[in-house]
Amino acid sequence: MTVVIFLSALLGSIILGIPVAFALLICGVALMLHLDLFDPQIIAQQIMSGADSFSLMAIPFFILAGEIMNEGGLSKRIIDLPMKLVGHKRGGLGFVAILAAMIMASLSGSAVADTAAVAAMLLPMMKTTGYPIDRSAGLIGTAGIIAPIIPPSIPFIVFGVASGVSITKLFLAGIFPGIMMGFCLGLLWWWQAKRLGLMTFSKASKEDLCISFKNSIWALLLPVIIIGGFRSGMFTPTEAGAVASFYALVVSLFVYREMKFKDLYKVLLAASKTTAVVMFLVAAANVTGWLITVAELPTMMTELLEPLIDSPTVLLIVIMFAVFIIGMVMDLTPTVLILTPVLMPLVEEAGIDPVYFGVLFILNTSIGLITPPVGNVLNVITGVSKLPFDQVAKGILPYMFMMIVLLFAFVFFPSLILVPLSWMQ
Repeated sequence: MTVVIFLSALLGSIILGIPVAFALLICGVALMLHLDLFDPQIIAQQIMSGADSFSLMAIPFFILAGEIMNEGGLSKRIIDLPMKLVGHKRGGLGFVAILAAMIMASLSGSAVADTAAVAAMLLPMMKTTGYPIDRSAGLIGTAGIIAPIIPPSIPFIVFGVASGVSITKLFLAGIFPGIMMGFCLGLLWWWQAKRLGLMTFSKASKEDLCISFKNSIWALLLPVIIIGGFRSGMFTPTEAGAVASFYALVVSLFVYREMKFKDLYKVLLAASKTTAVVMFLVAAANVTGWLITVAELPTMMTELLEPLIDSPTVLLIVIMFAVFIIGMVMDLTPTVLILTPVLMPLVEEAGIDPVYFGVLFILNTSIGLITPPVGNVLNVITGVSKLPFDQVAKGILPYMFMMIVLLFAFVFFPSLILVPLSWMQ
């Protein structure tokens, strides 16, 4: 009965169009009434404790860093370098999109922001040079979901806080899978570009390449500083967010000089709005998460899937399938916040490495960002490309299928994640 009330309250609220954060609070109230625990003071305490986390401070810092980079010209220069490197290849703009998305992912950690930035700059060029616009939009949208995997990843921060898993280890574990995502997309785009006979651009001269590299070096140093700081233990993910924001601000104001002090208000306001949405969602989910534990839903889930505990691979397949279905109708962050406290006890009892599971879980929920009907990245790329929703969804299908294949490759071969992680550590 508890599960029925939990699902009915949550899904019913979402179907009615209530924002997810408020739907989580309604779900929490429904569970409290069912368990005869209703107390407004408990709700207030859980909301406060949900947002009161040092690790969560990394989220506003990285969001601010992303806003500064877009305003200060770092993003533009990051796209220019891949253009000079691979723009002359057949289908070169597609490779530019993939490389730019990977570099942007290592700076901001936001799939929506990275997709919007890359799409706004490259889609018009792809359209005017005769690229099939639906496949181009699909490629850029799918490349955008690399952002939650390559550090610094905001979803990894949320998962780490919700599960108690080391965020630093999650960041390091995401590097190789993120590179694999880019490689697989590049391979598929190469095959499509060859078959479609897409036009090529003239090859950039060595002088132009050197100038582009020189212009973008300050932007490219940021992921080196962040990952180097994690690897050496010099700073935590939260401190890395602060370093990223300060570095991006200094470069934007004093090196590239594309951002003025008067622009700071606009940048801070945009970052504050995004942060408020994410943090309120996290705080509201803490109410539901606490009640999920009180109602012993993780124990119920463990008992339900107990026959699979002795077969970790089969268990992972079942979990991944369920998460994929849920990800089709729910956004990434609430999916992580709701399912993490339910799934982690089961994962730990089955002896599955929690860091490895975290990478699989976030990759799966990231794929949900490009699946209809709710996928946020899918909606963003639809808006930027100005194409019908169904046309973009059709264009994104082959790339989404490639990501699903890669996900299950990680499920069947855990060493693809765990071995590179051991090297990183």
